Amino acid sequence: MKKLALLATALAMISSSAMAADMAVKAVKAPPPAPFDPWDIAFGAGIVSDYIFRGVTQSNHNPSVTAYFEPRYNVNKDLQLYIGTSTESISFANRAAAEVDVYGGIRPTFGAFAFDIGVWGYLYPGGTCFFGAPTDTAGKLLSPECAANALANGNVMKKDVSFFEVYGKVTYTINDNWAFTLNEYYSPNFLNTGAWGNYSSIIGKYTAPSTVFGTSGVGMYVSGEFGRQWLGTSDSFYGVPAFPNGIKYADYNTWNIGIGFTYKVFTLDLRYSDTDLSKGNCSAFTSDFTAGGTTNVTPINPGGTGSNWCGAAGIAKLSVDLTAMSNLK
Repeated sequence: MKKLALLATALAMISSSAMAADMAVKAVKAPPPAPFDPWDIAFGAGIVSDYIFRGVTQSNHNPSVTAYFEPRYNVNKDLQLYIGTSTESISFANRAAAEVDVYGGIRPTFGAFAFDIGVWGYLYPGGTCFFGAPTDTAGKLLSPECAANALANGNVMKKDVSFFEVYGKVTYTINDNWAFTLNEYYSPNFLNTGAWGNYSSIIGKYTAPSTVFGTSGVGMYVSGEFGRQWLGTSDSFYGVPAFPNGIKYADYNTWNIGIGFTYKVFTLDLRYSDTDLSKGNCSAFTSDFTAGGTTNVTPINPGGTGSNWCGAAGIAKLSVDLTAMSNLK
């Protein structure tokens, strides 16, 4: 009987301990999941040794500073809406000193494919018209400002060269290291010249494994782009005696390749860029106020001035990029 009593007591104690332990576990409730916040803001700034846009310098091969601000709304994990603005310092022939961009679009994702579709506006405030005659080559009357101002090399440029593009991009991510992007941009009035513009390109990017620099936190990537810019015919403001109603700008290829290093929110990108535009056609396309000489004659550049704005260039850019959700918590 004593053995049975001891056994019953032991079982009761074990049962009570188990119930107490079970009650203790049940008493601790898991915290509720954090509410989904669809809003985010991306922003950043940078300095670059030469602001190159599709193979053409926008800063007369001088340094440029830039900054951007982009609010985002995540409908879900596979669909983002966004608007944004950015500014860059430039050096144009019409003496505009800044580019102000306003843009917006959507970014849907389907598995390994990430799309980006939107509209981008390029604004160039503060310009002055340079022509040097009361009428253009087609005999159209110009403003007093256009007539009163002339560039020494004979190139001309409108006061306002603002324009917009619609664009579509798709990035295919193969794995953690490799990704490829196709880009398509179209403007009905590129740089307000009267000529349509269409730009297509492909970008390849290799991102090195995170351990390539050990535990330092430094990342590395290599990327390259090949693109082609197609252009239509300008209005008469940019006409020449042989084509008084406007010139057909030369289409051209452009390419760049570079290496980048990342550390936390910082990126250092070192890049080489070039195009196949001749110096004469580059002068006609850009209205380069530094173009000189008389030997670079083409059908659309009868004066023969030559521009280096579309040639080979080395670019170094240091930038910082943050998002409110990741960096400001």
